Amino acid sequence: MARLTIEGLRKLYGEFRALDDVTLAVDNGEFLALLGASGCGKTTLLRQIAGFDRPDAGRILIGDRVVSTPERHVPPEQRHIGIVFQSYALWPHMTVAQNVAYGLDVVGIKDPERARRVDAALALVDLAGFGDRRPALLSGGQRQRVALARCLVTEPSLVLLDEPLANLDVHLRASMEEEFARFHERTATTMIYITHDQAEAMALADRIAVMDKGRILQVATPSELYREPIDETVARFIGEGMIVPFDDAVADGSGHCMANVLGHRVRLRHAAGTTPPVASRACVRESALRVVDAAASGVSARVTAVIYQGGHFRVEAIADAAPNEPLHLDVREPASIRAGDRVQLGIDDGWVLPLPDASLQSGKIRR
Repeated sequence: MARLTIEGLRKLYGEFRALDDVTLAVDNGEFLALLGASGCGKTTLLRQIAGFDRPDAGRILIGDRVVSTPERHVPPEQRHIGIVFQSYALWPHMTVAQNVAYGLDVVGIKDPERARRVDAALALVDLAGFGDRRPALLSGGQRQRVALARCLVTEPSLVLLDEPLANLDVHLRASMEEEFARFHERTATTMIYITHDQAEAMALADRIAVMDKGRILQVATPSELYREPIDETVARFIGEGMIVPFDDAVADGSGHCMANVLGHRVRLRHAAGTTPPVASRACVRESALRVVDAAASGVSARVTAVIYQGGHFRVEAIADAAPNEPLHLDVREPASIRAGDRVQLGIDDGWVLPLPDASLQSGKIRR
C-alpha cells in the first residue's frame, strides 16, 4: 500500500491546459474514483501518475518518494504501480497462468516463487483452476479478472484502473462492481479508479474526485457529493441535479433556511458555519420533488414529457417561475399524468450552492 500525493500538477499541450493546478491526496488503502466526462483530463492524470508523461509543473509523490516533477521523472517500471486497462490486453497465445506471470517473467522471478504468486493471484480473483485455459475460452468478466490478477501478482503499492468495466454489458458490470469491492476489502490496496460512469463511482469508491476542464472541482464521499455539491457543474453532473433560483432566505441557525423557491416556501440546507445569502441558487434532486394536490400550495408547472421506465415514470416539467430550468421527478405507476397537464409540485429539500468568495464578500446577507 502507498498513499498518493499530487501537488499543483499542470500539463500543457501547446496552449491547451490538459491539467490545471491539480492537487489531490489519496490515503493508504483508499479506493478513490476519478470521475468526469470525456475530455475532462482524468486519463491525462492517470498517465501522469503511471509515469507515461512528464508534468510541466507540480509534483507527484507515491508514499514519501517524489516520482514526478518537471526536472525529475521516475520511469513507469520503477514506480511499483499496477494498471488494469479496459481492453484487458491479454496475450491470446498464452494461457491464463502465463498471462498472469508475465510481469514476474520480466523482472526475472522464477519457480517455485513464480508459480506460488500466480496461484495466489488467481485465487484472489476467484479463478483458481483456470490457469491452463486460453483467454478466448473465458467470459468478458473472467478476462477482466485475469487482467486484475496480472496486475496484482507483482504486488504493486498502488493500482490504477482505467475504465475497467467499459467493455462489459450492464449485467456483467454490476457483477464486476461487486468483485472489485470484495477485492478491495480483502487486500486494502490503494486504488485509483478512472471512470465517466457516476453509478460505478458511487457504488465502489470511498471518495470521488470530480474533474472538469483539467481541474478537480470537488473531492468528497459519494453521499456528500450528492447532498452537498460545491457548485453548479458538480450539482448538474452528479445525479442530474436541478438548479433553481431562490430569494428571501431567512436562516434558522440550525444549518437550514426558509426561502422562496419558484414561488413556494421551501426549507433548504446550507453549509455548516455559514449564513446563506438572501438570494442565490440551490440544487434540488428528483427525490425531493413530488406532485401535490391541485389545491395545495406548490410550484406551478406544465408537464412536457412522461417517460415510462419500468414501475415508474420520469416526468419532465417546466415551472412557470423558471421556464429555462427544466425539472424532472419520478412518479410511481399507475399514474394518469400526461404531457401538457398542469401540476403543482412540492419541494421537500434543497441545497444552497456555495457562492464564490467574491460573491460572499459583496452579497447581501439576511439573518
